[in-house]
Amino acid sequence: MNKVWPDARAALDGVVRDGMLLAIGGFGLCGIPESLILALRETGARGLTVASNNAGVDGWGLGLLLESRQIRRMISSYVGENAEFERQYLTGELEVEFCPQGTLAERMRAGGAGIPGFYTRTGIGTLVAEGKEHKIFDGVEYILERGIRADVALVKAWQGDRYGNLIYRKTAQNFNPLAATCAQLTIAEVEELAEPGELEMDAIHTPGIYVQRVVLNPTPEKRIEKRTTREA
Repeated sequence: MNKVWPDARAALDGVVRDGMLLAIGGFGLCGIPESLILALRETGARGLTVASNNAGVDGWGLGLLLESRQIRRMISSYVGENAEFERQYLTGELEVEFCPQGTLAERMRAGGAGIPGFYTRTGIGTLVAEGKEHKIFDGVEYILERGIRADVALVKAWQGDRYGNLIYRKTAQNFNPLAATCAQLTIAEVEELAEPGELEMDAIHTPGIYVQRVVLNPTPEKRIEKRTTREA
């Protein structure tokens, strides 16, 4: 039951391959699995499809994988802080599936719950609805969205134990609990590692049954995505 691996590189060994689909937690630079993203870059895996709210920023987070040309396709809801993302998209180097933020969250949740698809009104009458099944319920039109079932999920938690139980801190919950459930194999990066029984049971956000590997990163580099200051 000890799911702890010595480091991020070891945790990714044997599970990363070209062309795989990854679900990665985080929102901007908040709650991103930094050491796992760096280790993923070191694997050299290419042709990756990544489902994540956004692609980080230039030079950090998933932006590093864009710079190394390892991501072929992004499933995202927001990409406005990454100039390299914009450049690759406009030149046709990167395939992008834009997905409304709530829909993306529900697609991950549905995948984790074993639900292959669901109907939503979000996107009706826009480019998001093109090519998707439309259905009328009670006189109202909906579109079909598919649940996301990834090969591997990379998530970031504040605390975790050796059984894989996870607690996220404040807004760093974002997409992490959803991504953790929707993959065949989930790897969690934690800042604090507890022994079994030490975590408050009612505070656990992701039960260990969803997590196969845990990596300790006690000194994460928490960069500020956009710093706003004022004169004293």
